[in-house]
Amino acid sequence: MHMITGSIVALATPFNPDGSVDYAGLRKLVDWHIAEGTDCIGVVGTTGESPTVSVEEHCEIIRVAVEQANKRVPIMAGCGANSTAEAINLAKFARGVGADCQLQVVPYYNKPTQEGQYQHFKAIAEATGDLPIVLYNVPGRSVADMQHDTVLRLTQVKGIVGIKEATGNIERAQWLIRDVPAGFAVYSGDDPTAVALMLCGGHGNVSVTANVAPRDMHELCVAAIAGDSKKAMAIQKRLMPVHKQLFCEANPIPLKWAMSRMGLCGETMRLPLTPMSRHLVPQVEAALRDAGLLK
Repeated sequence: MHMITGSIVALATPFNPDGSVDYAGLRKLVDWHIAEGTDCIGVVGTTGESPTVSVEEHCEIIRVAVEQANKRVPIMAGCGANSTAEAINLAKFARGVGADCQLQVVPYYNKPTQEGQYQHFKAIAEATGDLPIVLYNVPGRSVADMQHDTVLRLTQVKGIVGIKEATGNIERAQWLIRDVPAGFAVYSGDDPTAVALMLCGGHGNVSVTANVAPRDMHELCVAAIAGDSKKAMAIQKRLMPVHKQLFCEANPIPLKWAMSRMGLCGETMRLPLTPMSRHLVPQVEAALRDAGLLK
């Protein structure tokens, strides 16, 4: 795989008012992101509400996104699971429909050891490594934390090509950038600190904010990767309130409200996620307006 760089949107999954997946809306979002300059589209991750879609829906979301993108931009298919066998099955499906790479999160809830994490990802790579694997470390969600030495072990496994580092810890990211082999991609998974990670040598940002500000995030990533801190920070300063307010409640609750407010998709989510608390509306709307995302 040619290394993906730039803004990778962690795409929200649109739902119809009755809770069914809005596949027509998904196609529109894919087209909009391509038109707005998004460099890669990531589907069925945390922001895509993967915990509440069925396996059949999970697969169909990947298939529809790949079909709609039609090779205009890469599709990063979320294939993670807390079961190694399920993660492999999802990856095999994604490979079969033409996804460009797979995102594999640290298994959640069952708290595997470092050796368990290594064996999990190694098994996935052995089964589906011809679909390039991007690791995803997000201990705030998964509880288990993939340590530096485990990442370095995994860089030696054929088929594993990068990591989404979502701790927000820039010192930790710098050690990764310093120690991983050439050609191994380090992506931010944290919008507030993504500029810093890229200025330190990171390759892009898997972004929640890109759902509402795709062109801004593309331009921010291009500038930061090129080392243009002045331009990158000018965009970052404008988007900082958006980064903050999109996490005033658990992601993607505020994001779904913001996307609905912007006319991008409905606010519908599946339980146990509920609509954003109404007292938060003014601050989220103000952030969008101040960033120029609302007229």
